[in-house]
Amino acid sequence: MGLFDQLRNLGKKASSQFIEIIEWMDETGDTLVYRFPVFEQQIKMGAQLTVRENQVALLVNEGRAADLFGPGLHKLVTRNIPVLTTLKGWKYGFESPFKAEVYFFNTRLFTDLKWGTSQPVLLRDKELGMIRLRAFGTYAVRISEPRTFFGSVVGTRGLTTTEEITGQLRSIILSRFSDAVAESGIAALDLASNYDELSVLARTVIGPELATFGMELSRFFVESLSLPEEVAATIDQRTKLGVLGDRMPQFTQLAAAEAMKIAAGVPGGAAGAGVGLGAGLAIGQTMAQTMGQTMTPPPAAAAVAAHWSLSLAGRNFGPYTDQAVREMISTGQIESTALAWKPGAAGWAAIGSYPEFAGLFPPK
Repeated sequence: MGLFDQLRNLGKKASSQFIEIIEWMDETGDTLVYRFPVFEQQIKMGAQLTVRENQVALLVNEGRAADLFGPGLHKLVTRNIPVLTTLKGWKYGFESPFKAEVYFFNTRLFTDLKWGTSQPVLLRDKELGMIRLRAFGTYAVRISEPRTFFGSVVGTRGLTTTEEITGQLRSIILSRFSDAVAESGIAALDLASNYDELSVLARTVIGPELATFGMELSRFFVESLSLPEEVAATIDQRTKLGVLGDRMPQFTQLAAAEAMKIAAGVPGGAAGAGVGLGAGLAIGQTMAQTMGQTMTPPPAAAAVAAHWSLSLAGRNFGPYTDQAVREMISTGQIESTALAWKPGAAGWAAIGSYPEFAGLFPPK
């Protein structure tokens, strides 16, 4: 092989390193950002850049965003890449190959993205005190400002895969969603009936936060809210009260009868399980008293006084009046460690810790 043949082969090898066509065909359908492989290669001056609908292409020089190209066919020459030309220090026309990173951004609307609390969120409720809340839903976003998105997400955080980016978005959403629920002032007992209001409020709080990352929050939906079992039980009780209305005495009779069946079936008596057959008898006495009350309708104040809920043998019963609870304590059927709750309490606590009954238990 002669010298000219060797030079010719070297020229072909060198020219093969020049990129003449730059384009991205999204075969996945769910890719937010694609980095065109330019690492060891050089872009030939005059190369063809094809940007399709719902795409934008960004030239990046040494980590700095340069020229942005929208949908269409673009020929990369110095007059079409003024920012990159300035960054490179090309004072005059430059026609040699150059190195630059090329990022394609998918600007279409990404729908049905999932968000949810991996761990319960701790919130303060006016009625129930501190509660734990789980929430799930969907949202839709799109890249609205590619330069901002590159500077705050891709360049700064080094995130390029869709999974990495959506993971970061979920962290932001959960943090701001907790703030939105706290600011809403909606009681925990009413959250389930205010999904739409929460969705709108959360969007107004989360949207500006995502905008700082160059993204637009187009939709946000709360699909499920899950409360702790004890809070859910309280909601069920209040729902029953609302349905029963002036039938409170009959409801109390039913609760007492259920408690008797549970208590009678607990082995070991009150000492073993916190309640036994004797507790059933005591509750039976309360039931009898309630039956007596039905003979002469009680005043409205007496119905309001029935506000104590008790956790017996793993189930919740009530509401009971102060007097009914005192009678069960006086017969020794409720221990000081039995859990109780009333409206306004911070949560379920031992019955002996309430000042109304603290002096009724013998010292240990």
